[in-house]
Amino acid sequence: MPTTSPSAAPDGADLPPYRHRGVAESFGVDPGRYDRTRPDYPDDLIRRIAASSPGSEVLDVGCGTGIASRQLQAAGCAVVGVEPDPRMATWARQRGLAVEMATFESWDPAGRTFDAVVAGQTWHWVDPVAGAAKAAEALRPGGRFAAFWNVDQPPADLAEAFAEVYRRVLPDSPMTGRMRAVGPDAYDPLCATAADGIRQTGAFGEPERWRDDWQRTYTREAWLDLLPTQGLHTNLPAATLDRLLVGVGAAIDAVGGSFPMRYTTVTVTATRS
Repeated sequence: MPTTSPSAAPDGADLPPYRHRGVAESFGVDPGRYDRTRPDYPDDLIRRIAASSPGSEVLDVGCGTGIASRQLQAAGCAVVGVEPDPRMATWARQRGLAVEMATFESWDPAGRTFDAVVAGQTWHWVDPVAGAAKAAEALRPGGRFAAFWNVDQPPADLAEAFAEVYRRVLPDSPMTGRMRAVGPDAYDPLCATAADGIRQTGAFGEPERWRDDWQRTYTREAWLDLLPTQGLHTNLPAATLDRLLVGVGAAIDAVGGSFPMRYTTVTVTATRS
């Protein structure tokens, strides 16, 4: 169950992201592209989650195609995924991940408990209070909850060029403003909502925030391959998406055909009391 920008809501922008089910469950239109192009998470973060959990059994909320799950498996964890999109779930199962199909709020742990509950790029699609309560139910005492997001930050000049493309092709798109609000601070409201949901359960210690900074270089082809997997783009008409990709591609060509993307992975985490 992948993501869009936390500030990027389509119609009904006053609603929280988890109420936009049409977007939340639209990413499976091309799970192969999603799995191929979406960035994974810093190895240090994955190791930190595994090392700070009391054991190796992990529940991955909104596992999608299994990007975070595979990293956790490589770190020695036994992972079970929960995923509402049958296309994503099928993709992950075909690659060896145990996946149970449900929204997390309706998922039944059936008496099972885990050492960690994680959500990579997905927690804003979950009711923050009901989801935190379900995470508490599924965690052993001392178990770790961790929700994390990759925040992409293109160079300032390219961000402005991208924003101009969105102004031209999608004049009402929140992506225009988001290009100017790059940086992990743009995710502060989302992290605060997650932390408040955790506190309301009364079942966790005080939430912490972690931050991991890293970088990846994208060619024009690689970024245009990834762009259709992002939340605001999955439901665009083909002709509109094509215009957007042409404009974004021209902006990347103008800076030499590739660019460094800075990422910050922001994490909200707490320990089950």
